[in-house]
Amino acid sequence: MSQTLVIVGGGLAGSLLALAFADRRTDVDILLVEQGETLGGNHVWSFFDSDLDPAGQTLVHPLVTQRWLDHEIAFPMRQRRLPVGYNSIRSEQLDRVVRATLPPDRIRRSQVIELASNYIRLESGERVVADGIIDARGASAFPGLDLAWQKFVGRTFRTSRPHGRSTPVIMDATVPQEDGYRFVYTLPFGETELMVEDTYYSDSPVLDAPTIRQRVDAYLESVTGSPAEVVGEESGVLPVVLGGSAQSLWPDGEPLPRLGVRGGFFHPTTGYSLPDAVANALLLTKQRDLSTPALHDLLRRRAIALWEERGFFRLLNRMLFRAASGPERYRVLEHFYRLPDPIVGRFYASALSRLDKIRILSGRPPVSIPRAIGAMRSGAA
Repeated sequence: MSQTLVIVGGGLAGSLLALAFADRRTDVDILLVEQGETLGGNHVWSFFDSDLDPAGQTLVHPLVTQRWLDHEIAFPMRQRRLPVGYNSIRSEQLDRVVRATLPPDRIRRSQVIELASNYIRLESGERVVADGIIDARGASAFPGLDLAWQKFVGRTFRTSRPHGRSTPVIMDATVPQEDGYRFVYTLPFGETELMVEDTYYSDSPVLDAPTIRQRVDAYLESVTGSPAEVVGEESGVLPVVLGGSAQSLWPDGEPLPRLGVRGGFFHPTTGYSLPDAVANALLLTKQRDLSTPALHDLLRRRAIALWEERGFFRLLNRMLFRAASGPERYRVLEHFYRLPDPIVGRFYASALSRLDKIRILSGRPPVSIPRAIGAMRSGAA
C-alpha cells in the first residue's frame, strides 16, 4: 500500500521536494498545496556549482534558467573574477517544470487553515488525510535567536540596446555604504535583460523599498547610460543569525516537520537556501517511513546538526555586525576575498575545513582587534 505525503507550501523547498519524489519515489502519493497563484511566488534563486553534488545537480538541472562559467566581486581595494560556476532559477521556470511533472490533481491552490500530524483542512473545509504532513510555508517568527538582517530590492530591466554585462557580479561593494554593509548584485539574463539587486546587511529589518528602487534605477543608468523598461521586481528581508539555539526553531509541542528557512535550513551568512532544500529533498526520498513523526525527528536532528556544524559562520556574522561600524563592514568581506578560489567555494557550500577557518581568521584583521575579540565572544556560537 502506497504512502501519502502532503507538502504544505509550494515555494522552493516544497517544490523541490515534490519534484524529487516524482522522480525517485513513484510509490508515494504526493499532494502539493500552495495558496498563491504560482508556485515559487516571484523570486530568483541562485547557487554556485560547488554547492551541489551530482545528484543535486541532476535534480535542479531542468529548473536552471541561466548558468555562467564564473562570477565577479568588486570592493574598493579588491576586484576579482572567480572561476566558480554560477546558476540561477527563476520562479516562472520552477512553476512550469513542477506543473509539467506532477499530475494536475496533485497540485492544489488553497489556503490551509488547519495542520495536524495526519491531516490538513483547506479553506473550503475539505479535510485531506495523509501519512506525512510537511510544513514548507516559508519563514515565520524567529523567537530566541539573535538576528541581524539581509534585505534587498531587485529589479529586472529590458534595455533598449545591449547592456554590456556578460558575467554575474555577486557583490559590487564600491557603491556608497549606507544602512550597514551595502552591495549591488547584477545578473545578465541576456544581451538586453539585466537584473539589478541592491542588498543591505543591516541591523534593522525595515525595508525602504521606494528609496532602494531609486538607487537601483540610478545604478542601472550608470551601467547602460540610459533608462530601461522594468519587467520584474522582487524584494525580501532574510535573517542573518548571530547566535541562539536551533531548538528555538523546533519548539516542543509543534510536531510538524519543517523545510526551508522555517526550519533553519539556510546558509548563516549568505542566506542561500537552495543547497539545503536540494539536500533535504534527496534525503527524504530515501526514507522508508514517511509518517509525520518520523519526518519531524529526522529533519529536527538534521537542523540541529547543521546548526552545530555552522557555528563558525555565526561567529563571522558577529564580527561583521559587531566588530565594524556600518560604513566599515565591507572591509570584513573585502578581507575574506583575498583567499584562494577553493576556500571561497567551500565557504559558499558551508563546507569549510579546520584549516580553512584558520586561514579566514589569519592575517591582519580588517577591524579593531579588541572589537573583533568582543564580537567573537558575544552570543552563542
